[in-house]
Amino acid sequence: MTEIVKSNHAFIGYEYKEVITNADKVSFLIDIYENFGWIVDKNVTHTLTMRTTNHHSNIVLRLKRDRKIINKMELTRLQRNFEFCMKDIEQLENSITSKATMYALIVAFIGTAFMAGSVFAVTADPPRIVLCVFLAVPAFAGWILPYFIYKKVKRERAEKVNPLIEETKDQIYEICEKGNKLLHDWNKK
Repeated sequence: MTEIVKSNHAFIGYEYKEVITNADKVSFLIDIYENFGWIVDKNVTHTLTMRTTNHHSNIVLRLKRDRKIINKMELTRLQRNFEFCMKDIEQLENSITSKATMYALIVAFIGTAFMAGSVFAVTADPPRIVLCVFLAVPAFAGWILPYFIYKKVKRERAEKVNPLIEETKDQIYEICEKGNKLLHDWNKK
């Protein structure tokens, strides 16, 4: 004979959200999304699963929130502002290495062009050794300098971008404070 167990829990309807991120931002995102009413969905057996896209391993963070949460419109607006700020931070972080990579590649391509000229000079009939040596010097420089250019440009770009990233993080914390205040006002009622 089966026994029916009754509980005194009231029904709560949830809405669900998946956030795809890398491993080092999981804890940060859990803490932030809690300020908008989201909690980690413990009903999912593998809350954090690995997805591989574009040769990067991403973690899928599964969250849930009460559908009838008070101040939902304002919390959703604050959450969108937070997500916009996170995209800004990601773009700023990517700009640090992308500009450095671009400059390094330009110098490397110029060095390769000089090397091609050097090869054509030595394989010409008759071989032009002096021209070959003259073109080989900037060619080798163009192959060696990109490393140093990359490091220098990356360092300079990081010095410019890091204050902007910190400013955006301050905006995120202000948004979270507002969201947390809305949640606490709701919980007091």
